Amino acid sequence: MLAQTYKNILVGVDGSDQGNLAYHQAIEVAKRNNGRVIVTHVIENKVYTMMGYSSLNDSLLDQETESGKEILADCKEYAKSVSFDQVETVLTYGLAKEVMCQDLPKKYDIDLIMVGQSGLNAVERLMIGSVSSYIIRHAPCDVLTVHPEKTKK
Repeated sequence: MLAQTYKNILVGVDGSDQGNLAYHQAIEVAKRNNGRVIVTHVIENKVYTMMGYSSLNDSLLDQETESGKEILADCKEYAKSVSFDQVETVLTYGLAKEVMCQDLPKKYDIDLIMVGQSGLNAVERLMIGSVSSYIIRHAPCDVLTVHPEKTKK
């Protein structure tokens, strides 16, 4: 039986516990496979363009961009703290579903996408969908869903 190796691992982070856990696990998988991690924060800018008020939207978009840069800087710091330097950060704009399933996998030759388990409840998933669910169904490569760690007793 052939062992699967993953050289280019994509993980999206949004500052949530689920995203951070997926990122930490992606680093561990990359270490075992001598691979690299592409960590991205996607800003869904279409929300701001649909709202209409451009100066307010520009300000909100600037805040989101700064927040995204901080999240990615924290990712770099974490990688450094666990002696892993094969991390590339990508701040991008668009629909997270499309960026994670189409744009970045093509650009970086991704062979594994790691996602955190959705923090949405059943009603929220029905209303707005889940990026994780979409990726699982549409990704061009393997997907690993990282479940929250069990509470230690």
